[in-house]
This record gives sequence, structure tokens and C-alpha cells, in this order.
Amino acid sequence: MSYFEKKFGKYALSNLSLKLVVLYILGYVLYYAWPGNALSYLVLDVTALLHGQFWRIISWLLVPPSSGGNLFFVAIMLYFYYSIGTALERVWGDYKYNVYIFLGILLTILSALLWYVYLRVSGLSGIDLAGATRYYASCFSTYYINMSIFLAFALTFPEAQVYLFFVLPIKVKYLGWIDAGFLVMSMIGGNSADRFVIAAALLNVVLLYMRSRSWMSYTPRQVRRRQQFRRSVAEGRKSSPGADSIHRCAICGRTEKDGDQLEFRYCSKCEGGLEYCQDHLFSHVHVKAGEAPHMMKIEK
Repeated sequence: MSYFEKKFGKYALSNLSLKLVVLYILGYVLYYAWPGNALSYLVLDVTALLHGQFWRIISWLLVPPSSGGNLFFVAIMLYFYYSIGTALERVWGDYKYNVYIFLGILLTILSALLWYVYLRVSGLSGIDLAGATRYYASCFSTYYINMSIFLAFALTFPEAQVYLFFVLPIKVKYLGWIDAGFLVMSMIGGNSADRFVIAAALLNVVLLYMRSRSWMSYTPRQVRRRQQFRRSVAEGRKSSPGADSIHRCAICGRTEKDGDQLEFRYCSKCEGGLEYCQDHLFSHVHVKAGEAPHMMKIEK
């Protein structure tokens, strides 16, 4: 657990995926109630924002990833985003998921401002500048944030399977490559606004990978095991506070009683059901039954 998580983790919003879906539903209600008008007052139009329409810095979150369309497919899309977001929340924890989502929101806002500066430097007149920002404002929406959420899901659950068109099973990592390829091609073939907002979404994924490699690539089995571990620890502490420890690292001997921040996982490649703490899970030598666990040798 990082210093910032210890200090600010208590402020993290729980069920953030559900809150985002509720915002999208409100956006769809506005779209169908006032088609063609309501969303135009919500999008991230930088020119309008700089002219006093300050609500736009937040209201664009109400603009759903896809406006209109068949309500059945809209419901499926919202359920899909809710499912993958909730899965990430369970594995990462509320704090890390909050950081990823709100950083994506902040980067999207910054990309819109930088794009506006780019247009000003390009020498557009005031009228042309206002028209351009109004026309392309819808590019700066939650659409690419949701695309980045799926990329994060593919990084975290690469071996998970989804059913494409409800029939064809395919691993998420392959869909992740397709998603990344689509974003890159959209950057190359899109307009300047697309390039800025897609760059912001991809930067969020890169920053996620750089700071989170130690807790990425969970399989569904590891997710279930992690949840069972937390339940067993909670039940053990509640039923018998003075009982012996439930989990112990095979390398350093630490248990869950040595700190609330410690996490333990079984190694599927070691025989004998050995457990390791997060500091030694990736740095031990896999052992066979009867062998003593030990650390990897580090060449100087």
C-alpha cells in the first residue's frame, strides 16, 4: 500500500462504476427528452467554457459513450461497462480504481485545453475557433475513457474469456489488442481533436502499466482466491482474535498479524500449497514437494 493510498484511500468512492452508469443513464434521458439540444449544452466546448459556461468542465461526464441507437444495445453496453468496471474495482480496490478513472477524466480535460491552444497557435480567427471547438466538442467525451477502461481490464484479466456476439468465445487479451489497434488507427486517420483525446486515454493506460505492474495480470481464479482470503481473514479475526495466524509467507515467515497492508497468495507452480507475501511472490524459486523454499539469486 502506497503512502498516498494510506493517506487518501478513505476518501475513495465505492461503486464508482455504478455511479458512472447512472450518469450515462441521465445523459440518455436528456438525449431522448430533448434530442439535439440537451447534450450540446453539456459537451466540453472549451470556447464556451472560457466564456463563462463553467458547468461544462463537469457536465460532459453526462454525455454517454454513444448517443441514441437501439435501447437494447445501449442497455447491453451499459451492463458491459458496469461489469468490467466492477471487476477492476474488486481486484484493484476502490482507491486504485478511483485514481485511474479520475486521472482519465483530468487528462481528457487537459487534452481539450491543449487542443484549444493548438488551434489558437494555428492562427484561426475567433469565429473559426469557436466553430471548430463547438463542432468537435463531442470528441472529448467519456467514449475514450471507457475504451481505456477496457484496455485496463485486458491488462488485468488477459486470460479471461468473453463471448463475442454472445456466441464466439475469445480471450480478452486479443480484444485488448484490437482495441489498442483501433485507437492507434483512429489517431492516425482522425481529426486533430481525436488525436489529442486518444493520446490522453492511451497515456492513462501507460501510466497505469508503469505504476501497477506488481498487481496486474490477475486470473479469475486468483481473483476468487483473493476474495476468499479476505473473507477468511475477516472471519478469523472476528471469531477468534487470539487464534494462530491463518496465512504465513514461506520465505520471511510474516503473517497477516504483522500488518493490515500485507497480502498473501498461493503460488500455483509450487508444490505443497505454499503461500507468499506480496514482497516474495514474484522473487522466489518454485519448489517441488519436500524442498525448502528460497529466494532467487541476484547476480552482482
